[in-house]
Amino acid sequence: MSSAAEAGERRRFRPSLGATLVTIAGLAVTVGLGTWQLERLQWKQELVARIDRQMAEPPAPLPARIGDPAAWEFRPVTLAGRFLNDKDMLLIARPHQGQVGYEVLTPFSRADGSGIVLVNRGFVPMDRRDPASRSAARVDGETSVTGIVRVPQPPGFFQPGNGTPAPGSAWMRADPPAMAAALSLEGVAPVVVEMLPGQGAGLPGAPRGSLSGIEPRVELPNNHLQYALTWYGLAATLAGIYVLSQRRRADTGTDGRPDDRISGA
Repeated sequence: MSSAAEAGERRRFRPSLGATLVTIAGLAVTVGLGTWQLERLQWKQELVARIDRQMAEPPAPLPARIGDPAAWEFRPVTLAGRFLNDKDMLLIARPHQGQVGYEVLTPFSRADGSGIVLVNRGFVPMDRRDPASRSAARVDGETSVTGIVRVPQPPGFFQPGNGTPAPGSAWMRADPPAMAAALSLEGVAPVVVEMLPGQGAGLPGAPRGSLSGIEPRVELPNNHLQYALTWYGLAATLAGIYVLSQRRRADTGTDGRPDDRISGA
């Protein structure tokens, strides 16, 4: 017992140059990434607060010309005009109340002649793909729409693009310029208006809200604090391993071999 305690007392922190350089590089990376995640956390919180403020504003008429689409994103707007029902498009949707299906985008011709806006009218199940099966939800003639402006984003690295959908096939994501070209439409706005619930005709036998608007949804995952704590935890673990691994017997050098200066050899 005494010999083991004596050996422990004779250990000193004598780090090697290689281990020190590797540890410094690892700490720089992990601490840097943790700090970056904290900065991202602040940015995300400010973004969520801005979106909440914009969605709480009273509906305003969508301008005839949208110079800065991002400035209008998430804002409630109103439209007046008529649906071009013969030009419905289907957008692949996430399951809704346990059913798989599509969201229906219908071009909306504005009454003031300022152009066309794509309106997301809501969800329909797969068995309502054929327009004839959802004729009860058809809205003819002049009408008004209230919705939330969304600005379609390009697909991410791991997200599928639209390619060139065949006529009548579903789109993977909203793309106003490509959709306008596919339908031979001109003057299509660079945004999509998601129609709010409680408007127009519902669709009998379909999930609640189908083709009468959709609940506003803003999916902004905010896991930056967890990520920051993970990186800082890795930095602390690396520092601990470094300290423990570089404690050596007092009579050995940094390479683990006997130190002639101490042993007297």
